[in-house]
Amino acid sequence: MVVVFMGSPEFSVPSLRAVVEAGHCVACVLTQPDRARTRGRRLVPTPVKQFALSAGLRVLTPETLRDEGVIAALKEARPDVIVVVAYGLLLPPEVLRLPKHGCVNVHASLLPKYRGAAPIERAIMAGERLTGVTTMYMAESWDTGDIILQEEVPIGENATAGELRKELAERGAALLAKTLELIEKGSAPRIRQDERAATHAPRVKPEEFEIAWRESAGVIHNLVRAGNPKPGAFTRRDGALLKVFMGRPVAGAAGGAFPCVVPGTVCETTREGFLVKAGHGAYLVTEVQAEGGRRMPAGDYLRGHPMSPGTVLGR
Repeated sequence: MVVVFMGSPEFSVPSLRAVVEAGHCVACVLTQPDRARTRGRRLVPTPVKQFALSAGLRVLTPETLRDEGVIAALKEARPDVIVVVAYGLLLPPEVLRLPKHGCVNVHASLLPKYRGAAPIERAIMAGERLTGVTTMYMAESWDTGDIILQEEVPIGENATAGELRKELAERGAALLAKTLELIEKGSAPRIRQDERAATHAPRVKPEEFEIAWRESAGVIHNLVRAGNPKPGAFTRRDGALLKVFMGRPVAGAAGGAFPCVVPGTVCETTREGFLVKAGHGAYLVTEVQAEGGRRMPAGDYLRGHPMSPGTVLGR
């Protein structure tokens, strides 16, 4: 089939690769414009653009899909299907109507759960143990179209957003290949989403990653995992930002039998890191990044920034 592909981040690359390897004709690839992503403000292309150019594909980088020139280019391509994977722009109705077999999206959740821009982070923050990927026909509203295929993916108790994103990208690419095969054969299902079961996953604001030590150690662990690798969950030590990238809950007697009472109080330091009193249990911090510094094991951080039991974080 003739395919127009729309995507931008690293998550989208396996899907584009799957379309190419399946032998479909990729008429063009649309991705976000180059952005200044380095300290020197050098313009950097998206991962999708880098892959597309290496594969010899035509690339367009419009700021909007409402531009007449972009619409004309899409009409000229005469796509059988438009595939959208984390593109970043809402498709206007005239674009949705263009392809013969519609527009297909790969979404990193088991729709209708976690509609929106941050399904991976929100699922981890909520303590979910199961997520998945969905392919669907696109509608005018975000993530509301008919479901084609779904695949469940378990979430490990220590899985980070970065690790889960990588796995879902690969699973989504394989599911997309199956989806396009079914569409080409004319046997792709259309399953209407149950609006009563819909939940939403809006983009996570930076301030949401601040650790509230009054929460349980399990809730804190979920937040830390959701913020790894970016932007990082954080707390404060004497007013300075301290990011927390890894750790683990310490529950029961081990996490509760400390003389300290106030959540956020450092109860113990070890070679591995430092143990912080939580609202329920305690949290052993094992990887951090001080303000202006680099990520490092918490034990190494303590050697350069000694921390005494009784230190209160979050201030």
